[in-house]
Amino acid sequence: MASIPLLRLSLRPQPLPSKPSTNVTASLPHPLRSTVKIPSLPKPVHRFRATQPISASSTTVPATDRLISAVAYFLPFFNGLQYGRFLFAQYPSLAVPLQPIMPIFSLYRSIPYASFVSFFALYLGVVRNPIFSRYVRFNALQAVVLDVLLVVPLLIQRIFNPGRGGLGFKLMVMGHNALFVFVVLCFVYSLVCTILGKTPYLPFVAEAAGRQL
Repeated sequence: MASIPLLRLSLRPQPLPSKPSTNVTASLPHPLRSTVKIPSLPKPVHRFRATQPISASSTTVPATDRLISAVAYFLPFFNGLQYGRFLFAQYPSLAVPLQPIMPIFSLYRSIPYASFVSFFALYLGVVRNPIFSRYVRFNALQAVVLDVLLVVPLLIQRIFNPGRGGLGFKLMVMGHNALFVFVVLCFVYSLVCTILGKTPYLPFVAEAAGRQL
């Protein structure tokens, strides 16, 4: 009968061993807890690669490219001056700003077939020449396209022949004045942009030039 209590004691579940405490200071005696300092582990440091900021650096256009591009726009400007004859007759003071370039214009007009020679020289010698940069060829092509567009009103004038009076003549005068103002604005805008090394985008011209280049 004495073995029954022993058997009961052996059948009781044994308590699981407790996990050792990770706190080091808890295992120290009470007087040492305040004096011993356990160094804390350093926090993980996330290292990132130092990246340099990307700056958009614009390439400087050479002076020769600017000069050739600026000279190219003189072709449509000289050919477009004929549309300003009505404004010059009505307002002679408009011709005063053009006095510095009148000797060049007179020389240009004195050369036979100067317009055709300049057109093909600019198109074949610059636009289709891979030696020049894209900046020069684009500006030269814009000048060529603008010069071609200026021929269309002359063809329309010769076809319809509005005469020297009436409504047709008034519409022709208004069209010539508008074309002259448009040509002057395009010339001044393109000249300033090319001098500064920027690319001018002329309305109705830049898109056609970009497709052909």
